[in-house]
Amino acid sequence: MSLTFDDDLIACADLVRRADRPRFQAAMAAPVPARAVLFQIYAFNVEVARAPWVTQEPMIAEMRLQWWADALEEIRTGGVVRRHEVVTPLAHVLDADGAGLLVDLVEARRWDIERAPFSDEAEFTGYIEATSANLVRAAARVLGPADNDVLVDAGFALGLANWFRAIPALEAAGRRPLPDGRPEAVAALAREGLRRLVRARRRRAEVSPAAAAALLPLWEAGPVLRAAARRPARVAGGTLDLAPVRSRLTLMLRATSGRW
Repeated sequence: MSLTFDDDLIACADLVRRADRPRFQAAMAAPVPARAVLFQIYAFNVEVARAPWVTQEPMIAEMRLQWWADALEEIRTGGVVRRHEVVTPLAHVLDADGAGLLVDLVEARRWDIERAPFSDEAEFTGYIEATSANLVRAAARVLGPADNDVLVDAGFALGLANWFRAIPALEAAGRRPLPDGRPEAVAALAREGLRRLVRARRRRAEVSPAAAAALLPLWEAGPVLRAAARRPARVAGGTLDLAPVRSRLTLMLRATSGRW
């Protein structure tokens, strides 16, 4: 696979730089050949993740998500694909199964339009796996071989860490982001995320070096989940972020060692 940074991919990279700084940093730490894939998939994620939030009208938000679902169906079925700075490069790398993973991601994002809370932990877990884990799976699928169970565990840990960090903003927007917000429940959920992260890392050998680039965004997941497990009040307080120097050093170590 060889992709060049044409105008579309440069636009994708700039979108990720502006809207998803952690994934931008992770992509920049990845080998150069992987960046073309990562930037376009992460740009897709930016567009879909923000679609439910850019309008107060649920119908318009639904239309925005449906647009992306339809574009992915064009890729999945091998038909004529609409011209778009994110969709066009995606069509060059996604196969039918990869596009299907991202269709499921779009469908899960419909929860963001509604104000209903998660009914239980199983529904919450399904949401995190369909969004975060499917993104990891789609990226790794393009880059190289990797065990699916490892990717799902890693994607869940990453998604949970990111979700914890987003909770203050979600609550400010009137959402109930957790099925059980009691401190002991938050700590238990963080421990489950850590358990799955450890399980994934024990099986690093089942992820090829090429596909490992899709897992570099996990560089902050462990510290964030450990902080939430030890002091769950930090989740609601919005104090889970790592110090910038520690964050940069951790990413450099993960990237150079290959031990995501």
